Amino acid sequence: MTIPFNTATITEGDIALLHQSIANLHISGTGPFTKRCEALIQDRLGAPRALLTTSCTHALEMSALLCRLQPGDEVIVPAFTFVTSASAFALFGARPVFVDVQDDTLNLDPVLVEQAISPRTRAIVVVHYGGIAADIERLAAIAQRHGIILIEDNAHGLFHRWKGRHLGTFGAMATHSFHETKNVTCGEGGALVVNDPSLVERAEILREKGTDRSRFLRGQVDKYTWVDIGSSWIPSDMLAAILAGQLSRFESISAARLRIFDRYAAELGDWASQHGVRLPVVPEGNEHTAHLFSLRFERGEQRDRFIAHMKEHGISAVFHYQPLHLSTVGRQFGGREGQCPVTEQAGDCLVRLPLFVSLSDVQQDEVVARVLEFRP
Repeated sequence: MTIPFNTATITEGDIALLHQSIANLHISGTGPFTKRCEALIQDRLGAPRALLTTSCTHALEMSALLCRLQPGDEVIVPAFTFVTSASAFALFGARPVFVDVQDDTLNLDPVLVEQAISPRTRAIVVVHYGGIAADIERLAAIAQRHGIILIEDNAHGLFHRWKGRHLGTFGAMATHSFHETKNVTCGEGGALVVNDPSLVERAEILREKGTDRSRFLRGQVDKYTWVDIGSSWIPSDMLAAILAGQLSRFESISAARLRIFDRYAAELGDWASQHGVRLPVVPEGNEHTAHLFSLRFERGEQRDRFIAHMKEHGISAVFHYQPLHLSTVGRQFGGREGQCPVTEQAGDCLVRLPLFVSLSDVQQDEVVARVLEFRP
């Protein structure tokens, strides 16, 4: 493609930090760069503990273990999200209960969440789609009223806010992604932010293969041993070094993405209104991440023709999540057509435009021009 959908920006500074991590002779996990990144995330969010992980998926799996799920327990998840928002909990015996999203932001619908709660509900997983906050205050209130754990899948929303408060600080836990496609990246990586202090010690044990090695490293015990279940979810300090460089440039990365997002919104607004195409909705109070810019057509065949049109001109425009409740596994948990109509429409009709820091003005000129010439 002449203009790809996404390109990660790794700078010379990031590479210099990678070289430094190698020179430190500590390239496994829990090295100096791991500690630097964790401290930065904790300080910025005001969280008791942030733990780097090998992926957001693994952070979600840790959160599932911290919920102490039992077979038959239920976890409410949006039907419109990445598969691991649900599979991480199904892996440990829980039944995902798929709930539809709101038609404007494509975030979890609080009304439908409350209707889906049963005596077996243990947790609610809320995704901030595209880095635009869900109705998080209302969802947090629902979780508290019913005594249910709230988990934020904040893969799209690192360091951004709802009414001045950081996303990822409303739930007992929050997960983050540093995958190649995310605003801040180290290629593959994630983080679990623990906001409930009572969960911190066990979270450290789970990430250390079920051992109390973290206590050993702090000098609290003279040797460490196997004390719980767990796995190896600590990334290499080389990846943490790249991440440290990215985190240090967070403000400039965000500003660059917002400029691209705002230009798309300004220049495509009239075309979208004329042709019944829906652009992203940013409710008042959202300081969002500009993680993605989407177009939602009225019909699936329009979206498919649009993708083909852009491809003809060397531009990669791609679809997004497919309805989880209609997936092979989702149907095994009772998913059926018509259950989540907003999710089903978005899965058929949504497409994302190229949006990455190094997207040039000339490239965006071309993307905008090709969008404007398309007739749904």
